[in-house]
Amino acid sequence: MTNPALQLRLVLETEDLDTALAFYRDALGLTELESYDGPDGARVVILSVPSVTLELANPAQVRYIDDVEVGKPTSRRFEATVRVAFEVADAAAATTALEAAGATVLAPPTVTPWNSLNARLEAPGGMQITAFQELDVAERG
Repeated sequence: MTNPALQLRLVLETEDLDTALAFYRDALGLTELESYDGPDGARVVILSVPSVTLELANPAQVRYIDDVEVGKPTSRRFEATVRVAFEVADAAAATTALEAAGATVLAPPTVTPWNSLNARLEAPGGMQITAFQELDVAERG
């Protein structure tokens, strides 16, 4: 069953919204769509991601991705493990820019068995993200 009206909205809670906003909007380049203020200092900013896929992985695959990207287990366990991946044009340049914007590099860009160049970072607020670049056949390691 397909539902063309279905859209994914991922909500990330962060203690420092301004730092997270500077990271996701300004450094990563997501477009701000809306923002709202509520009672008692409540704030939300809605950012647009042009294309989204939902990747479902079992724990063995999560461990495998951690091993490929970082060399050790780093994914945090919540009710379900969540890691957000963003496709970028240049993984090395994006990693440098995101680190300058406050992310901690957990692993530098690494060629994966699925022919992409993936860097793992911890964004401000603690969310683990992957910046990945799909490689052309000539670039594959």
